[in-house]
Amino acid sequence: RQCEAIGKAGAEVTMLCPTDFPFPTIGYQQVKMLEQDAAPKLSRLKNRIRIFKRLLEDTAYLDRFITKENFRQVFFASYGEYLAPLWAWRFRRHARRGVKFGAVAHDPVRDYVVGPLWWHRWSIAEGYSFLSEIFVHDKIKLDTVRPMKNLRTTEIPHGPYPFPQSSKTRDDFRQELGIPTDASLFLCFGHIRDNKNLDLILAAMQEVKSAWLLVAGSKASANQKSAADYQKLADQLGVADRCRWQIAFLEPKDVSNCFVVSDFILLTYAKSFRSTSGVLNVAAWFKKPVIASAGDSPLLNLVRQYDLGCTVEADSSEAIKQGMTQLLQRQSLVKWDEYLRDNSWEENATKVIQAMTTGHEA
Repeated sequence: RQCEAIGKAGAEVTMLCPTDFPFPTIGYQQVKMLEQDAAPKLSRLKNRIRIFKRLLEDTAYLDRFITKENFRQVFFASYGEYLAPLWAWRFRRHARRGVKFGAVAHDPVRDYVVGPLWWHRWSIAEGYSFLSEIFVHDKIKLDTVRPMKNLRTTEIPHGPYPFPQSSKTRDDFRQELGIPTDASLFLCFGHIRDNKNLDLILAAMQEVKSAWLLVAGSKASANQKSAADYQKLADQLGVADRCRWQIAFLEPKDVSNCFVVSDFILLTYAKSFRSTSGVLNVAAWFKKPVIASAGDSPLLNLVRQYDLGCTVEADSSEAIKQGMTQLLQRQSLVKWDEYLRDNSWEENATKVIQAMTTGHEA
């Protein structure tokens, strides 16, 4: 979506992406030369080895691609520091020759430590070392480990994710799922991860008897609780009869069905989560109120600023229960139109182009 908006704004955009990148190109060019995202199930160690190998190969390919095509602006879809001491030098070399690098810091607090702390801190600094522009979704003082005098920060909005018309009506899909037409249905959407606090949601449902739950999204990775673990917990807590599970990678129309059939969206992240949420920008497309929890984050700021539902204390089933009760009782209108006006891909593209080409005002 970002590439489309930047291209529509008049910039010539080339996206270097995996060979199995599933989205059509509209207004920009795709070069499908990176390794596929899909991979067979591997052990945790083998999966990490594969990811690290892929990262080093992809950065080496990007290095050659920049030289071959003589790009002067290079924009990373997301900032990353993993193994940066082994690849950042390639891009510092380009930066010294006048190539301008930017990146979006979707997760600006880099507190997930892989390896020794000294290596983690060094990697963070190396990941920033060649960048001159960093884009964030909220005001934040970045921890770059060491001073980066040439690094400028620009705040940009995160636009909504458009989806096609649902293939099933709300009532038809509820009948298919065995959910009463008048039931209050909460949706937990996306990749199953421990930090979404699904166990606390299930515990809260013990007391909120009118709440039903739809869990829809792809399977958990090997080091996370599985859908089967949560289904077992739901049974133990006595709420399994009010839970429905759609555990798979969902096609766009299936995503639309899940949001259309639901009344409220659960974004109950752990306190360690300090980013924005892509799911919020799916909820924005369907204009569904949310319950949000997290650490200090753009997510909470946006929900509060536009009254997109309610925010609750993180990591607390009691707080989730109170949030559910609040949404079930509230009558105020959510300011989705205002949110969509202020948080558009068009505004995102304008700020990115300005920063990456002619600079920007402080």
